[in-house]
Amino acid sequence: MSQASEDGATAKSQRTRQRILDAAAQVLSRKGYAGTRLTDVADVAGVQAPAIYYYFGSRDDLVEEVMWAGAHRVRVHVEEVIAAMPDEATPLDRILAAVDAHLRYELQISDYTTASVRNAGQVPEHLRVRPASEEASYSRIWRDLFHAAQDAGELRPDLDINIFRLLLLGSMNWAVEWWNPRTRSLDDLVRQTQDLVRHGAGA
Repeated sequence: MSQASEDGATAKSQRTRQRILDAAAQVLSRKGYAGTRLTDVADVAGVQAPAIYYYFGSRDDLVEEVMWAGAHRVRVHVEEVIAAMPDEATPLDRILAAVDAHLRYELQISDYTTASVRNAGQVPEHLRVRPASEEASYSRIWRDLFHAAQDAGELRPDLDINIFRLLLLGSMNWAVEWWNPRTRSLDDLVRQTQDLVRHGAGA
């Protein structure tokens, strides 16, 4: 086989693997861990179910990859949004931008993050190890944002940052279970959550 043919075969294999991952994220975000079947994933991906085992050793290996990707992608997205803000943006501005970025990515952009959030309490513990490490890195980003805002005098000096941060992230993540775009716009949800930060934690 020529180098060009090998490269083409590799690219095709990578596309198929990504298609399976995308399909798994879609199914997992809607049916949950217990309801996700490889036959459903195969149908969405447009492959035969046995072909999945060429790319993933088991159903749990596939689920773990989706869970990790969901945690990783939202972290990277929020980091990029914050990094793109102008230098004159205040620490509180950055927190509010992070709220906007998190909610839109979780609820509108990424099946991966929806699947990761929705199934965090459903998957077996051994599937939580790698995603949990990524989630810890993401949580530290928020911790640093809140410390910077408190140091700048934009948050109440008596605010327990750890408690408020965990409450905020928990409430935003829980939105995947109850938010309905037919009854409340995403823009409204973002504004209300930002107001929660302004009036619940602001100096």
